[in-house]
Amino acid sequence: MTRGLSRIMLVILTILGSAALPALLGSPAHAQPTGSAEDESMPQFLKLSLDSVSPGTVTAQSEPVLTVAGTVTNIGDRGVDEVAVRVQRARPVSDPSELRTALKLDQVNYELPTPFQDVAVRLEPGQRQQFTMTVPLRDASGTSLNITEPGVYPLLLNVNGTPDYGGQARLDDARFLLPVLGLPAAADGSAPPLPTPAAPPVQTTLLWPLADRPRMVAGQTGDLDREVELTDDELAASVSRGGRLDELVGALESVFGDDRAADGPSSAVCLAIDPDLLLTVQAMTSDYRVLASPSDPDGATRPGSGTESAKAWLDRLRNLASSMCTVALPFAQVDIAALAAAADPALTARALDSPAAIVDSILNTRSVRGVSLPDASSLEQGAAQLLKNQGFGTAVLAATAVAPEGGIGDPYAAVPDLVRLPGVPGAVPPPAPAPESGDTPDAVPAGETAGDGARPDAGTPAQTPAGAAPAQPGGGSSTADPALRVATFDIWPAAALAGVGSNPPTPAYVPESARYPVTNDSRTARLQDALGAVSWRALQNDPGRPRSQLIMPPQQWGANRDEAAALLRQLDLLVENKLVDPRPFDDLVGQSPDPVPYQLAPLPEAAVEAVPVHFATPARDQSHRISQLLQAMVEVPEAAPTPRAYLDPLRDDLVRALSLSDRRGGPTAQAEVFAARRIEKATSTVDEIFRSVSVLPPGGVYTLASESSPLLLVARNDLPVSVRIRFRIDAPAETKITDIGEQLLPPRGTRSFQIPSEVSDSRKLVVPISLSTPEGVPLGYATSISVRSNAYGQILAIITACAAALLFLLAGRRLWRRFHGKRDPADKGIDPGLRQRVLRLGRARRRGRGRSGPPVGEAAREATHPRARGRERV
Repeated sequence: MTRGLSRIMLVILTILGSAALPALLGSPAHAQPTGSAEDESMPQFLKLSLDSVSPGTVTAQSEPVLTVAGTVTNIGDRGVDEVAVRVQRARPVSDPSELRTALKLDQVNYELPTPFQDVAVRLEPGQRQQFTMTVPLRDASGTSLNITEPGVYPLLLNVNGTPDYGGQARLDDARFLLPVLGLPAAADGSAPPLPTPAAPPVQTTLLWPLADRPRMVAGQTGDLDREVELTDDELAASVSRGGRLDELVGALESVFGDDRAADGPSSAVCLAIDPDLLLTVQAMTSDYRVLASPSDPDGATRPGSGTESAKAWLDRLRNLASSMCTVALPFAQVDIAALAAAADPALTARALDSPAAIVDSILNTRSVRGVSLPDASSLEQGAAQLLKNQGFGTAVLAATAVAPEGGIGDPYAAVPDLVRLPGVPGAVPPPAPAPESGDTPDAVPAGETAGDGARPDAGTPAQTPAGAAPAQPGGGSSTADPALRVATFDIWPAAALAGVGSNPPTPAYVPESARYPVTNDSRTARLQDALGAVSWRALQNDPGRPRSQLIMPPQQWGANRDEAAALLRQLDLLVENKLVDPRPFDDLVGQSPDPVPYQLAPLPEAAVEAVPVHFATPARDQSHRISQLLQAMVEVPEAAPTPRAYLDPLRDDLVRALSLSDRRGGPTAQAEVFAARRIEKATSTVDEIFRSVSVLPPGGVYTLASESSPLLLVARNDLPVSVRIRFRIDAPAETKITDIGEQLLPPRGTRSFQIPSEVSDSRKLVVPISLSTPEGVPLGYATSISVRSNAYGQILAIITACAAALLFLLAGRRLWRRFHGKRDPADKGIDPGLRQRVLRLGRARRRGRGRSGPPVGEAAREATHPRARGRERV
């Protein structure tokens, strides 16, 4: 009985131990790739990274084999044995959407595998192993990729291994595209070379963006005696050797060199430049400062280090722009929908109208006019109408941002290169004001010049696309077509180019079904995807699709020199193989649009990334105040800074607050903080400017010498520009103060003013005084003066009048009595004899004035004798 019970217990323990052993030793290994189709919920053991592909593009002159190099890294917590890799091929891409979706397919869809090649016997955690493998493009052995015709082929690099406590499985993969323009002879000689297929060349245009996030510290004016401050010195690194912007310019130089013929591959490239970037780099060519802590805009600063690099980069860019197409991007990648919500003409002019003039003035070139390239690649109705009202005839948008009238946006539908939007008509331009007769003054109010942006050089006609009419005075439509046109770019090549470089975003125009974390792929794999996407349309001869394309990378493109140069060489290679014809950007926007009417189809993801509307209201309010200041300032010839140069940096801050930069594919909290800080600093500076023009308080009591004495006032201007002012004096009822009208204050100086006044009260009176612009906008702080006049008012007038009347009455009374021979009562009590003697004495003195020392008569001595005076008193 006991022995049987013991056996039963032993069996039970054996079963329980068998079940618990895997849990104690570790979970069984399941293969989980970390490539494009990664499922992060499963454990990961190996990471496969693609390092190089040769050839990146297969032609009839290429080697007959594909050489792939990569690195396998053990990123798990256990060792992996028997590590091996192989290449698998899927069917060629037959639809442009597959340029993206094919990279999400499971490995079973890559149905043509090649044999495994060993990489390592064992990889411990943290170890890595590089490898190089070679695979025939085609042969008769059945171990090749079996590529038999030109096209774009999705390839998958698969790594297998056996983790500890698990079985052999696929542990990771790397997907990429391989463009095949032609085929060399088979490696074993079983097939001859296959040349590039004969097909009509694809008309191709490539936009080359140069933009950066806003880096100017907010709240700075254009004062000449202050150094520009930047939030950080990253832009100095970007324009220095090896930096992002340096390498984007360097790629153009290395591929095209000085030979940029009008009909060569370089003619297909148009530089799309952010004017905010140019203004910042130009400011860096002089001494500038950088915040010690970007999070503390009011903190300490240090000298910037990019002065020489900025000068060299600008010179190189000027050299390129002198022989290449250029087009200006909206200022600081501004959100045009936010501009439309702000509805401030001056802010809109600075963000949309000024960029072309800024690019032209800094690069000494003439950029394409009448074309807008919104960073969102999508427009809603208000933003589109704003562009048309500003004179833009064409907008460059994603093909999915428009749809045929009555339809919806379809990411998989073919869209013509240029379409019309009848639902966005042009505005009727206001009549131009008639010029006034008379001489031009030496100093004119700054607000009276036309427009609010940078002024183009006089006498130079604006470059307008074909089919466009010159811009109308005062704005309005600039094209003969009353409807807004849209030049569309294919989203699939654009999405592939967005994946090139560091920190690649997923653009808003990529549909949800085609989204995946591209950062799981290596930079080499993403570059291969871009090469394949750029080449696909040229390798297709589908009559249902247009033989043209506009290639548009993201505006803040992160490609380095090698990646950017590889894409330019791919364009050159396509031209050389007669698959592509370079098409200048001017020709694209100047061609006739498709006759089918289209409508806007705003992208939902673009609305998520848009600037919140609550930033539009304060931006509009401060821009309006800046316009009021500009209207009060006076532009004096040959004086610097001009009012516009002084105030434009503040308006630029407001535009930067509406920027879409830093709002792509992630949290926008940082962008919200930057926008709020910019508006706050700009508001503070505008307040300071308004306070810089004021009337000085006199101190104490101001005493007037008379009732009509003028008031003496002193006004001060601490600004570096002249300002027009008016005095606002709230005179009490007892005073009458004359308005002296509009006056001019010199820059950084004071001026005294005599204000005619009449005070009819001798009491101390308080007179409030302040300054305003001629339009009535208050300036500075209000003050008051205490005034006291020496005039006695009505009492003095009454007393004076009574005294005069009494004097007149008494004098008339005396004269009347004298004429009538009557003694005046005032003469009573005087002896008549004495009176006669005094009169004789007076006459004697008058007669003796002509003689010297006349003797004094006895009568006179007697009259002056004390005894005689005593008698007179009696």
